[in-house]
Amino acid sequence: MPLRWPDDVEEILRGDLVAALAYVTPAGGAVVTTVAPCGLADRERGTVSFTTSLGFGRKLERLVRNPSTALAFHTREHGFATAPGHLVVQGRSTVQLRVPPPRVAEVVAHAEQFLGPVRRGPVWDRLLREYYADRVVVDVAVRRVATWPDPAAAGEPAVLGPPWPGPPPSQRPPTGGVGPRVEIARTFRRVTALRHVVLAYCGTDRFPVVVPVTVEGQDGGGIHLRGPLPPGRRRAGLLAHAFRPQLVGLRTRVLTGWLECDDAGRGHYAPHTSSGVYAPPVKSLLLLSNGLLAKYGTWRGRGDRASRHLAALIAARAEADAAAARGTDAEAPTGTEAAAPTSLPGQPGHGGT
Repeated sequence: MPLRWPDDVEEILRGDLVAALAYVTPAGGAVVTTVAPCGLADRERGTVSFTTSLGFGRKLERLVRNPSTALAFHTREHGFATAPGHLVVQGRSTVQLRVPPPRVAEVVAHAEQFLGPVRRGPVWDRLLREYYADRVVVDVAVRRVATWPDPAAAGEPAVLGPPWPGPPPSQRPPTGGVGPRVEIARTFRRVTALRHVVLAYCGTDRFPVVVPVTVEGQDGGGIHLRGPLPPGRRRAGLLAHAFRPQLVGLRTRVLTGWLECDDAGRGHYAPHTSSGVYAPPVKSLLLLSNGLLAKYGTWRGRGDRASRHLAALIAARAEADAAAARGTDAEAPTGTEAAAPTSLPGQPGHGGT
């Protein structure tokens, strides 16, 4: 039976301009990036959805390989919702590679409400063909909703669905070491220049958890954080982003790295990777850059070949899920990305919507 949520949750799910999408990596860490859900929540079906382009497809492969997903609605900025607080939705994602026309019309109507009218005409149609026509829908079947009235997510959440699990145990250090692998001072400047910062990690029940954090300083070994962080040591992803109305001028900084925390919510984060997107602050230039990035991503994935590979992964996932329901064995597509027969197009900066 679908999980249904009350009106105050519905207002946020249908009203926030952006959310932080988190998914689990093969090594047990988490990546967190920006998406625009555009109000695509269906309380009757118990789903929350977002769209992305096949040209930004690396996250799609990871979502198929491990569908445990979280969406954090952490800011009301430039949206329509007004209720305060931090909201996390956890569930299993399903990538809809072939979107039927009625669903396309629904997505376009929602997108125009949040992002402005879709550009039309011979030039725009050609430029944005991959960005619009090759978009896919990701539906998240909601398993749990956690809400904190405090935007800093202090205290215990109100939970719909299974009880909120306790903090996960510490993880083993990566074989390459736990120290930083990018320049700390420059990364610190880039993160603190952006207004909203959240951190994601793999929870006790293997679903991602996304919490707001405050950046308090730096040293030679990493970045100092404070927030509702789990004690211990683990892999974690960090997202800093800022944006204007209709998502114009989106700027993101996506990190992965190693987190060590005490019992008081003080964390030390050593970033291992850093990537970012800085979209133009003018709508026409933003669409131009989105269109070119989607074309480049589709070209890298060789178009139909990337689509066929993703479709094969989706079919393998469906077969594995059906076998699990029957109590028999089937190989699920949960290996590392290196095991894939071909590679999907990358998502530059992990920050595209």
